[in-house]
Amino acid sequence: ITTEHAAVHDATRILLAISVTGVALRYPFRSVRAQLGPVFLLLLIAMPAMALISTGLTVWILGVTLSTALLLGAAICPTDPVLASSVVTGKPAEEDLPERDRQILSLESGANDGLALPFVLAAVAVAGSMTAERAVGEILWQVLGAVALGVLAGWLGGRALRVGEEHGATEHGPMLLFTALLALLVLGLSGVLHLDGVLAAFAAGLAFNLTSTGGERTAEVKLDEAINRFAVLPMFALLGATIPWTLWRELGWLAVVLALAVLLLRRLPVLLLLKRPLQLGWPDALYLGWFGPVGVSAVFYLTLEAAELGLPDSVIGAGIMVVAASTVA
Repeated sequence: ITTEHAAVHDATRILLAISVTGVALRYPFRSVRAQLGPVFLLLLIAMPAMALISTGLTVWILGVTLSTALLLGAAICPTDPVLASSVVTGKPAEEDLPERDRQILSLESGANDGLALPFVLAAVAVAGSMTAERAVGEILWQVLGAVALGVLAGWLGGRALRVGEEHGATEHGPMLLFTALLALLVLGLSGVLHLDGVLAAFAAGLAFNLTSTGGERTAEVKLDEAINRFAVLPMFALLGATIPWTLWRELGWLAVVLALAVLLLRRLPVLLLLKRPLQLGWPDALYLGWFGPVGVSAVFYLTLEAAELGLPDSVIGAGIMVVAASTVA
């Protein structure tokens, strides 16, 4: 992996950990529990479908092998929580959009970022850099271990905060600094234990939400969205500085066509087909179908794949084109 890719990978990993922790704390836990059904449906059906559709589009448009296309399809299947936050938070979103839609999109984007790892590892196995047995072992260890670590860290953090407040040792106020540090702690431990750090951070946020926050603190436990927006700026500046212009010129219009096809076909048809099971009206299905952005999470997994097996330049170039198009859209 190049130094450039390594820098981008590290930056996206930190930003995603903080972002998904913020998603987990965005709503009271009772609201999270109420949306588990739709979120599980999106994770178990929509996310695999998005990976397969993106893979098929890549084979059809770029003419690459199936194993190569799977790498790109797996990397761009998760909904990006950083970009999704822009359309579910703030006064316009709260005034004009149904709360249920905002909650579903937020929680899906937080959960599927970590749960995209099994798809990526499966694609890496198909590409031939690891055996199927090793891939299954990696998936089980990284996913189950991440959930266990995240729940434990979030529960301990929540209990420590409550005990501190009961004894007057902790200020009763915003959780901005505390939860950011919790996300970074979990991310560091995940790196040491070789776990899925993004999923662990999301699990820690949910456990912290459940443990430390009751109805009496609902208004105070939101992670300040300013930290996401502030952290996004240097990340996208870094991404802009590393845009593969030469690769884009080599790919030509094929990369643009792929990006547009992914934006229109990767998610929107799937959400329209799931409209009834998700109990959505047409405007809600169209909204959730369009706003499933490809962003920081895709860059994270593309650079991970590059580290694992030296990703073909065409895949990296096409993937970054999809990210750029989705960000602008």
